[in-house]
Amino acid sequence: MISNYEKHPFTTVKGWEDTAICGYQDIMQTLKKHYEQSGKTDYCMVFDTYPGVDDKEVLRAITYLNPDCIIDMRQVFQSEEVLAERLKYHLTDDRVFGKMYFGQLEDLMNLQMLEQIKNQIKQQKGLTVIYGFGAYLVARADILIYLDLARWEIQLRYRKGMPNYHCSNTQEDVLRKYKRAFFIEWRIADKHKMQFFDQIDYFLDTNQKDCPKMVPGNAVRDGLCQMAQQPFRTVPYFDPGVWGGQWMKDVCGLDKNEKNFAWSFDGVPEENSILLDFGNGRIELPAMDLVLYQPKKLLGQQVFARFGAEFPIRFDFLDTIGGQNLSLQVHPLTEYIRKQFGMSYTQDESYYILDAKEDAYVYLGLTDQADPQEMFEELERANRGECTFDAEKYINRFPAKKHDHFLIPAGTCHCSGSNAMVLEISATPYIFTFKLWDWSRLGLDGKPRPVHLEHGKQVIQWDRRTDWVKKNLVNAIDIIEENKAYREEHTGLHELEFIETRRYWIEDRVVIQTQDTVNMLNLIEGESAVIESPCGAFEPFIVHYAETFIVPAGVKEYCIRPEKEGKIGVIRAYVRTPRA
Repeated sequence: MISNYEKHPFTTVKGWEDTAICGYQDIMQTLKKHYEQSGKTDYCMVFDTYPGVDDKEVLRAITYLNPDCIIDMRQVFQSEEVLAERLKYHLTDDRVFGKMYFGQLEDLMNLQMLEQIKNQIKQQKGLTVIYGFGAYLVARADILIYLDLARWEIQLRYRKGMPNYHCSNTQEDVLRKYKRAFFIEWRIADKHKMQFFDQIDYFLDTNQKDCPKMVPGNAVRDGLCQMAQQPFRTVPYFDPGVWGGQWMKDVCGLDKNEKNFAWSFDGVPEENSILLDFGNGRIELPAMDLVLYQPKKLLGQQVFARFGAEFPIRFDFLDTIGGQNLSLQVHPLTEYIRKQFGMSYTQDESYYILDAKEDAYVYLGLTDQADPQEMFEELERANRGECTFDAEKYINRFPAKKHDHFLIPAGTCHCSGSNAMVLEISATPYIFTFKLWDWSRLGLDGKPRPVHLEHGKQVIQWDRRTDWVKKNLVNAIDIIEENKAYREEHTGLHELEFIETRRYWIEDRVVIQTQDTVNMLNLIEGESAVIESPCGAFEPFIVHYAETFIVPAGVKEYCIRPEKEGKIGVIRAYVRTPRA
């Protein structure tokens, strides 16, 4: 099979052609020229960074500037021991779950040291460089450079031994490193950079080792504005897993030598990155930069009013074709996730079956004979290795075929079985999965995968039994409109969930109104499709089979048609609002 799935989608930024500067030598020469041409004898160059940037690599390059003084921000932070004590409530003892931190970057600093450095800078002569996480707080910059970094790249660096910021935890369990980043570091870093996002003179991309790219701040901000007015894709990433399958290798054109691929995040702005193309170079930024900088145009006024600058929908792949069952799990109710973890909404979701073998199945909801006490006693024994959990005694098992849609409101026990290719459509807080049973497996790290029975016990909805599940959660499909050009179907989600999904079978073309809410879509059938503006507001945008794409709320109206002859299928998700 020849894959046409695009693994490195990018957005071309118009009006800023050939403005990328590549390589440390040219980048530092450009910055040095700014200093020399300023005519100032005292000049302050500020390099603020996202936590995870390779400080040694960048500081080595900065020596080319021959600064009279370099301030390294790491000296401003509290000691590792003080930070551990200060953050212990949010870090918790759990491998996976912490509590959301809503404080400021200054909370982690030695404020007396910060004031000393501020006073030092006022007396400093010549070229002063302030470098590191929080550098913007020290002094007003003559030129401000921001070093951003994709979250997936940060996670890969954790796996290779990189510690969390200002920590020595190189050998710590990688799940604990993710936790510290997810609950604390990323929250603080995003809040911090948005204080001065409009003031950044240059964005510096260091995602690739020793291969930096720098682009003017105005070019990046204009590029983000352009993205918020046209369809686009985020950059997907793929990861193996203990239960992973083989389907994505063929369809997405992945490395056949890898044992498996379990996950793909292709439509998760919380995690994915974006590529902005300037003709002579592409810069990679976290997709959250777009969400944070253009929330109203991207999300729509009503969604922004409800969720703030957060992208509430995600599409991802779960590949078990030729693999194993997912873990049996349940997601927390909104009240529980708010009280326990500080999140404002929970992970309602659904499984759309993109492809399946004949023996594929999905576990969903409780059987009529499932007794809470008996079920948890058996789960506890099974997780101690004393027995095997009899899943089918307690959890319904439904056959799964291509284009089935299983709805999974929070509190519903579920998992996909082997030989299914799942397009998971869900709310965004992906980390909050309470595993109940993992089929006696070890993770790829050789350790038992975390199980959270006590959390699960608090949130399972015991009234979701067989008949209710069949009626409400399995292929609850209604035809909305049918004509010669297309058929539109409501496929979910359940009324307890805030996401609506519509499926379109398109022979000719369909025109869709965004209804002032961001739309996320995937081409679930057919080789390729064209997304067009009826009024020519954006250039035609082509997507291929299994690719997820986003249409911002500000687009208002768009058309989908097959690129070639033949019928295509598209699944669309959006947030239910009074208008929608």
